[in-house]
Amino acid sequence: MEMDEDDQESERPLQMENEDENPADNASRGRTINELLSSNWFSGPSFLWEKEITTTNVVPDLPVGDPEVKKIQTLHTKTMENKDLVDRLSKFSSWSKTIKAVARLLRWIKKDKTNSPASVSEQEDAKCLILKGVQRQVYQKEIEVLSQGKRLPSHSKLHHLDAFIDKDGIIKVGGRLDHSSYTHAFKHPWILPKEHHVTKLIIAHCHECVKHQGKGFTINNIRSCGYWIPGINRVVTSYILNCVTCRRMRRSAEGQRMSDLPSERVEPSPPFMYCGMDCFGPFMTKEGRKHHKRYGLLLTCLCSRAIHIEMLEDMSTDAFINSLRCFIAIRGTVRQIKCDQGTNFIGAKNELNSALQELDPERLTTFLANKQCDFVLNAPHSSHAGGVWERQIKTVRSVLNATITLSAGRLNDASLRTVFYEAMAVVNSRPLTIDNLNDPKSLEPLTPNHLITMKPTTALPPPGKFIREDMYTKKRWRRVQYLTEQFWSRWKKEYLHNIIARQRWHAPKRNLQIGDVVMDIEETLPRSEWRLGRIIETVLSPDGLVRKAKVALGDKRLNKKGERMHKISIVDRPAQKLVLLLEAE
Repeated sequence: MEMDEDDQESERPLQMENEDENPADNASRGRTINELLSSNWFSGPSFLWEKEITTTNVVPDLPVGDPEVKKIQTLHTKTMENKDLVDRLSKFSSWSKTIKAVARLLRWIKKDKTNSPASVSEQEDAKCLILKGVQRQVYQKEIEVLSQGKRLPSHSKLHHLDAFIDKDGIIKVGGRLDHSSYTHAFKHPWILPKEHHVTKLIIAHCHECVKHQGKGFTINNIRSCGYWIPGINRVVTSYILNCVTCRRMRRSAEGQRMSDLPSERVEPSPPFMYCGMDCFGPFMTKEGRKHHKRYGLLLTCLCSRAIHIEMLEDMSTDAFINSLRCFIAIRGTVRQIKCDQGTNFIGAKNELNSALQELDPERLTTFLANKQCDFVLNAPHSSHAGGVWERQIKTVRSVLNATITLSAGRLNDASLRTVFYEAMAVVNSRPLTIDNLNDPKSLEPLTPNHLITMKPTTALPPPGKFIREDMYTKKRWRRVQYLTEQFWSRWKKEYLHNIIARQRWHAPKRNLQIGDVVMDIEETLPRSEWRLGRIIETVLSPDGLVRKAKVALGDKRLNKKGERMHKISIVDRPAQKLVLLLEAE
């Protein structure tokens, strides 16, 4: 196919341009000596000598759908300026290793191929070079002013330090210690910016030298080493707050703002439909010549704030289930019971769940819909989560301990059970509001007994005057009534004035997140032996705060052969029993 003249003219510039950029054409097509000397055969194409290489795509007029046309990808190459030495030091995490690395670099520049460790003088030269580079990056304007022999202006951050440049070209503090006998580095320390990576390396080095003793020791060590950091208090404090070793030794446990009251506390419901419970004791009783330990089981209604006390013969699952059935027989059906993870409570939950499996599917559905009692267990070691019943137990137990001590060794099981019931009646007669107690015109204060018995008047005590000598009589009922009066008088004085307001956990804190590294607080072990763990799941409360999490704890133990076994256990823990070491990224 012959080409037209117009096509030949349009093709020539493209060929000439390609020939200029492709020196291989000179060898493949042949050139005379004069043409070869005038070409770029010896120097190469001109675009290779440019800082930035740009390529242009020349797209000729081609028919649409030509099978010979293929897509190509164009790559642009950029030349980057070399980084400064100080910028490359951001990869180091140790100040001593940084100095040794720069010292070996200086030795290599001097063409010294010895393999011995860096000497003291070489390390000093390396440190001087690093600090000089840091100051040139941050204090360039100050260096220009001080190099001219002028004083820094008043608006400069280094004006109050009376800064000057020494013979090595480093900015130092002038100060007022010229006539002292201390070293030159102590009298005129190097000035370093507070937010530079090298400064953080120096702070970390000095903090490790004082064995993580705190802010004051770290600052004194930094100053004694000849460094002056403006705003050093805030910088060192920020570093210590993020120091993992200091967190392991001194950081307090995590906390969270007190949660809102659940619906069981604020919505009306029948008495003892939603309860919280716990055990307290022991109390000593005497049957014949044998002494027995007895315990109390306190259940409190989350709505009416009434309590019910049952006696436990021991802390077994069977004794608890029997007492729970007595409570349900007296107070009626219970929909939900909240408690901690006591062994007897967990055993009772497992016993009831296994008993439910024996029912037919149809009967099981009906039973669960009408009469099921759910156990809601708090996380281990989180007694604060059950404050609604722990508060009741605290007041009842403290007063009962002091009261029953008056008749130590003289109560049997029947007398102790009667004392529990009398104490229950006293506590349920307490006023739920105390604002208008001193107003004679106000209505009668509302008590839990008004809600659970529907009677406006409370039961009167037995007639008669009960004195201390009744403790030694043979009439046990008089002994019990005397203890009841003592309980009422002490309970009224020690309890009513302490329930007005909460005293803790007012502000929200950072939520625990998946991936946080924490320590599990075990009060029976020293702090150095607390296990490390990682949070794998968090439980979010309705208010958006995390108060409980699942933690994967590492456990290192020795087997029978003396070999170390690595085991991971997953446990539930409240935020108050975890110490945060590293935050998840």
